Amino acid sequence: MANTPYPESYYAASANAVPPRPALQDDVETDVCVIGAGYTGLSSALFLLENGFRVTVLEAAKVGFGASGRNGGQIVNSYSRDIDVIERSVGPKQAQLLGQMAFEGGRIIRERVSKYNIQCDLKDGGVFAAITARQMGHLESQKRLWERFGHTQLELLDQRRIREVVACDQYVGGMLDMSGGHIHPLNLALGEAAAVESLGGTIYEQSPAVRIERGANPVVHTPLGKVRAKFIIVAGNAYLGNLVPELAAKSMPCGTQVITTEPLGDELAKSLLPQDYCVEDCNYLLDYYRLTGDKRLIFGGGVVYGARDPANIEAIIRPKMLKAFPQLKDVKIDYAWTGNFLLTLSRLPQVGRLGDNIYYSQGCSGHGVTYTHLAGKVLAEALRGQAERFDAFADLPHYPFPGGQLLRTPFAALGAWYYGLRDKLGF
Repeated sequence: MANTPYPESYYAASANAVPPRPALQDDVETDVCVIGAGYTGLSSALFLLENGFRVTVLEAAKVGFGASGRNGGQIVNSYSRDIDVIERSVGPKQAQLLGQMAFEGGRIIRERVSKYNIQCDLKDGGVFAAITARQMGHLESQKRLWERFGHTQLELLDQRRIREVVACDQYVGGMLDMSGGHIHPLNLALGEAAAVESLGGTIYEQSPAVRIERGANPVVHTPLGKVRAKFIIVAGNAYLGNLVPELAAKSMPCGTQVITTEPLGDELAKSLLPQDYCVEDCNYLLDYYRLTGDKRLIFGGGVVYGARDPANIEAIIRPKMLKAFPQLKDVKIDYAWTGNFLLTLSRLPQVGRLGDNIYYSQGCSGHGVTYTHLAGKVLAEALRGQAERFDAFADLPHYPFPGGQLLRTPFAALGAWYYGLRDKLGF
């Protein structure tokens, strides 16, 4: 059977040492079979185990192989579409419940890191950087919106203040969220996987789910074994493939590109980001960056619709980095990789149930680090019979991409071109 290793990323190269996990080669029974050992699956497994469920996790490659181990490592609150957009779509009652949950994922991450002593370079503080006055106006509105839902760890930054926290002259201002922050994302996933096992959960790697046998006692088949369960949680996101066709029809994998510099040294690193906050700009096709624990700069951006791997990632991202930090023109790039995330047409997560016993969450649309940790808690609540928060997500309207799978990529790319042009023109 094929052995799928991690991609050649900075995260894989600097991952904490973990023991190898076996592939499933037997028939097992459990209460809940979780498909996918990324954040959604691991968060679900942890909450379920803490509530007395028996849990088996199937991972097609290795823990955190997908977006959970490749992302920018930024703890960003809310959803890819903010609470005001949700409110206009579904009304104030449902929006109130979703708004109350919008800042919970970051708290869950910090609780996990503390409770299970996860070593993942957790740092507090995230900056949204405005390139235009219009974007600054949006941040002022966003601050008022988030404060309506009790989120008060926010500070607006004028042009002088933002240059105190990021050495880039592109920005007219910004907003600092001290409940945001950044982590080594793969080490977070590895630590959560160890926590799952410490509570009696089982994780099988190199064990892709190839077929789900639906029914009163569903069975998940892998190449060499099968898992019979009372419930299934589908948590594959952009790496699920066509295992569940009705989920694939309403989502599209997209790739984002990331580069990592050589170590910069304390002086240069501190000159770029003196408070060690992470940063993302306010463009539709945004750039994001932060320092690592060993003083490298991680810089990401760009979207490839349909999740192709670009031939030369550094050629795409390095010019963006140098536009922000021209002082890095002679710095070497040590790592470059692509990670896929799952986009929905609404840019809101898709949560639901197939039949009576197959639950799913997918489609974080670029806001996965915090949302996936919340999703695990919400899914676990639903399996325990507490479905109010699950239903708030499940009732969000979702639609297939126009033209089906054949045309979803060009339509999405056309939309991104339009919004990218608006960013460049300052609209």
